[in-house]
Amino acid sequence: MACLGVFVAYLPVTTVSVSLPAIQAALGASTAQLAWVQDAFVLPMAAFILTAGVFGEVHGRKKVFQAGLASSAVGAAVALTAPSIELLWAGQALAGLGAAALLPTTLALISHAVPDHRERGKFIGLWATSLLLALAVGPLIAGVVLEHAAWRWIYLLVIPVSLIAMAVAARLLTDSRASHGRRLDWPGQITAASAITALVYGVIEGGAGSFTDTRVLVALLVAVAGGVAFVLAERRSDSPMLDLALFRSAAFTATTLVAMITFLALIGFFFLLSLYFGLVQQLDTLQAGWRLLMVTGAAIVAGAPVGRLMHRVPARVLITAGLLVVTGSLLSLTTVDADTSFASIAWRLALLGLGMGGVLTPMTATAVASVPVHLAGMAAAGNNAFRQVGGALGPAVLGALLTARALDTFPAHLADAGITGAVGQGITETAGSGGLGAVAGMHLGAATGPALSAVGDAFLDGLRLCLIVAASLTLLAALVSAVLLRRPRGASTVAASSSGAPAAAQAHVG
Repeated sequence: MACLGVFVAYLPVTTVSVSLPAIQAALGASTAQLAWVQDAFVLPMAAFILTAGVFGEVHGRKKVFQAGLASSAVGAAVALTAPSIELLWAGQALAGLGAAALLPTTLALISHAVPDHRERGKFIGLWATSLLLALAVGPLIAGVVLEHAAWRWIYLLVIPVSLIAMAVAARLLTDSRASHGRRLDWPGQITAASAITALVYGVIEGGAGSFTDTRVLVALLVAVAGGVAFVLAERRSDSPMLDLALFRSAAFTATTLVAMITFLALIGFFFLLSLYFGLVQQLDTLQAGWRLLMVTGAAIVAGAPVGRLMHRVPARVLITAGLLVVTGSLLSLTTVDADTSFASIAWRLALLGLGMGGVLTPMTATAVASVPVHLAGMAAAGNNAFRQVGGALGPAVLGALLTARALDTFPAHLADAGITGAVGQGITETAGSGGLGAVAGMHLGAATGPALSAVGDAFLDGLRLCLIVAASLTLLAALVSAVLLRRPRGASTVAASSSGAPAAAQAHVG
């Protein structure tokens, strides 16, 4: 059930991302409106994932699991029938709330069912494989749907899968909750949701416009104030939503930082990769889906043996090595251009997937195993929350870098293509106000081909910069893993004073 839940949670991520051009054409959405289709899903998922973890501990994980499935189904139904971009946002937000409920709950269900951390690694490996499978099949489903039907039907599959999972869970899933009388921490809930929402909103809007805009500055100030208030509230609470004592565990701290940094780099990269396939290589949705399958397919292949290796190889070695492979693959992609063949890019993407497969399972298993069993839900929710914050910030941060670099070099590429004077100035202004993609909608006559070639060259300039930044981030994550996961054997994970219970067996971290 946990594997099915995480599949439902992540399926909308890639099905929607590769369908954005079709959604834009059908609903007449602007570029800014289109960006919020994805953000409407990510923002509530990042903001409420901690809250969902606590609700599961207090009211029962089975109830939260079923509520997450129900929200996912309702969100998909709203999006499927949406006549406007605003209702599509609403459907995406409901799906994001469902994902926020499912992600920590599914991991907590595994921890409750399999208390032995050595055995638990196998099941977390299956959980990670299900997550990657959802990301893998999403683009293929969207590609097939868009070839034969309207964009809205990409949401159909989630509805019956969620309803069937709810029915099966009602009969077979055993409920569980925290055994030590946890209570809802409303100050923590409110301050955490406010801080995460304001941070994600501020970075997204700052990336789309300017970080000096008043609303962006206000949002970022609210995020800082909310973060400070959250820390103060958790330190004073006798039943905190996120026990700050968890961060005394080097393993939990390391995996949380690794998750946030890595997802910032990789989710931002995948966002730009989909643009590269569409804007530069002019591929359709299904062709792009097959290329993205190289990443997720390789990650799935690597996931199962990595789960078995966790019994014999320290998580520190697996995570660090996987991140170094990811770093190398990102750097290898800096040489791609408009004419790069499928075979040439496939091995680089497969290498990226192998590195991801080596990171995801040990990272998640170590985060959960580094705390007492009764805090597994809290640890899972905390790790997922930081992971989703990184994933939410990635497209905004790397997208802003790409845009700035591409617009800086675009006039020179137009001049190289022989487009100068008033025509060149008009094209540059259009790109500056509507993005590089807006140039494709201009009526330029004989200059259309050279102008689009200049767009591709400028985009590649920005992409190469972003690949270097993403590779630097994954290298930083590798260093965090290598340093913080190097711990003396037998060290305790979380101080017993934080819960009054003995710590769980320590994960084999190094």
